[in-house]
Amino acid sequence: MAVRKLAPEDMQPEIFVLSPETEAFADKEVAKYPPGRQASAVIALLGKAQEQAGGWLPRKAIEAVAAKLDMPVIRVMEVATFYTMFNLEPVGKYFIQFCGTTPCMLRGAGDIRKVLESRVGEQNHVSPDGTFSWLEVECLGACSNAPMVQINDDYYEDLTTENFEKLLDDLAAGRPVKKGSQIGRNRSEPHQAVNTLQDPALYDGSLVGAWRNRFEEQAKAAETGEAAAAVASVPEQAKAAKPTAGRPIESDAADTPAKRAKEGETPINPVDRKEAADPSTATKGKSHTEEGARPAPQSSKSYVASPTKDGEAVPNSPTTPEAGTPPAQAETRRDGSESKPDVVVTEDNKTS
Repeated sequence: MAVRKLAPEDMQPEIFVLSPETEAFADKEVAKYPPGRQASAVIALLGKAQEQAGGWLPRKAIEAVAAKLDMPVIRVMEVATFYTMFNLEPVGKYFIQFCGTTPCMLRGAGDIRKVLESRVGEQNHVSPDGTFSWLEVECLGACSNAPMVQINDDYYEDLTTENFEKLLDDLAAGRPVKKGSQIGRNRSEPHQAVNTLQDPALYDGSLVGAWRNRFEEQAKAAETGEAAAAVASVPEQAKAAKPTAGRPIESDAADTPAKRAKEGETPINPVDRKEAADPSTATKGKSHTEEGARPAPQSSKSYVASPTKDGEAVPNSPTTPEAGTPPAQAETRRDGSESKPDVVVTEDNKTS
């Protein structure tokens, strides 16, 4: 953002007093707000003071507004220097804001700028007679009727070199001028032949409600099509969403009381009832000794001779059981004693 400063001291008036009209306007604006909130009217009052001063805000005008609203001068100064709608230097009687944004440039704003430079001079410069001054600004929102300028509070659109020259001449001479489009365009309507919205049915009422019928027909057709597509997409034989591996598969229940009752049979099997009622087997169980001792598990390892380096087999150790021999029937057991060294006791040293 550009730094905005007040005009030099040699341009500042020595005194500024709010006119009776401005005083009445200020009282009306302040009355819109609760007591103690009169500072809310600062923007409106600054605009009125700028109008009274001839289109710009001198230092004394800012101080007069601060006194009227009982505000510190620095607070009013912050508002005046922030908003670009407040001019901090003198402007001409007709202050021209020239739009130089892309839409206007594409429509010939460069030629309008040349007219301003030749008739008025550089921007931020007041013509010698005090009639005109101009400033290039950003988009003013009339892109459909570009190029355009804003002169004081009014828009002038669809400018060409010729009609803009005439506009300036009429303003300087005090003749009435036409605001808005300078080529007869009505607001933002098409400039030449109208090629849209020409169907008489748009205006005779025949289309009222037709859009609803069309949407209902489309919705019905969509529902029918979706239903048919859904039926067609169902396979003849449904498949499980996930493989059955690792999950229980539902099957017929065992012979349980619930199943028998469901099938219309007696819930308790008569055979089971008879066995349960027998007192000789009610609390007696079979001992593991009655069933006989279980045979010892057989080893799956094979204890056979292994070849040596010379290809000769090593004879089986007498303490190694043959493959398949129960441990209880083995002649001897290997307890590791055969690998222990012999112990010899002598008189000199008890061990060697």
